[in-house]
Amino acid sequence: MSKKIRIGILFGGRSAEHEVSLRSANNIINALDKDKYDVVLIGIDKSGQWYLNESSTFLLNATDAKNVKLGEGGTSVVLKPGQQENQLVPLSGDASPNQLDVVFPVLHGTYGEDGTMQGLLKLADIPFVGPGVLGSAVCMDKDVSKRLMREAGIPVAKAHTYKSFQRAKIDLQQVEDDLGFPCFIKPANLGSSVGISKATTQQELSDAIDMAFRFDHKIIIEEMIEGREIECSVLGNDEPIVSIPGEILPQHDFYSYEAKYLDDKGALLEIPAKLNDEQVKAIQDLAIRTYQTLCCEGLSRVDVFLCKDDKIYVNEVNTLPGFTRISMYPKLWEASGISYSELLDRLIQLAIERGERERKLETSITLG
Repeated sequence: MSKKIRIGILFGGRSAEHEVSLRSANNIINALDKDKYDVVLIGIDKSGQWYLNESSTFLLNATDAKNVKLGEGGTSVVLKPGQQENQLVPLSGDASPNQLDVVFPVLHGTYGEDGTMQGLLKLADIPFVGPGVLGSAVCMDKDVSKRLMREAGIPVAKAHTYKSFQRAKIDLQQVEDDLGFPCFIKPANLGSSVGISKATTQQELSDAIDMAFRFDHKIIIEEMIEGREIECSVLGNDEPIVSIPGEILPQHDFYSYEAKYLDDKGALLEIPAKLNDEQVKAIQDLAIRTYQTLCCEGLSRVDVFLCKDDKIYVNEVNTLPGFTRISMYPKLWEASGISYSELLDRLIQLAIERGERERKLETSITLG
């Protein structure tokens, strides 16, 4: 029997999407083939502390989406950078240091999906699932990603960007004249619809701006695109593949955090989406083009709007999309012929392959 792959599952984190991460991690841990993988559970609390967790106690209220919590009492650990053994070092208790073959950072939002964790893992020379530092940072920042997409000729919604120091100077009338109502207000660096509001009046716009600034120092205000919400899952490094498209049919006013994660009936997922062959190909081609434009690797979910005139606008790219039981990313692959457990195997192998490729690069030069 071949040696098991020792995989660290990172979950929780210092993010408004902490609870989503816990639920995603729970699904992934349960689905991993324990004959193939030696699983190391690493919970990160809301203060940023890392703990080794036991599989039986790492979550509290695991079945309650509103009250799920990280278990307490694990051994405190730190990650030690460098190409050496025993990278995961305990700070207390009798636990021994751990050597990890690969890490799955099941972390959504800031301090996990934005390039910060990816940079730490790269310094530690540990392969990890998902895009690298650049792709993660670019896709997390909705302002920067939209600018890159515009430069590449990829259609995106018209938007205004503001930083917190500009709050008092935001001209609400100018926003209304330029973008119209309704419009959407979003923190630039969060996912899962956290902090997002829909405004139909200047008062709602002002209130929404204040709320978005609670979550980020930069926000974007976007025009509303009237179209069907279509999503594609993308998988791969240099030669990515794309799933069949699925459609989100929100049962709330829009696809909010509550609709995504707290209300099992908050949205209907139509897989596959009811599209003709030309629409499917156009959406899949645009998803791959967007994935490569934004320097993605491993996995991402590309979300688009399909308008009545068949014009397609890219809404956003999620580099570590949710893996809960109602999440679109794994459901799309399942409908495309890749089971949940096989999908995890492929993601882990892609991470290991990229790590091996990067280790072959020269890190010094010979002079003379």
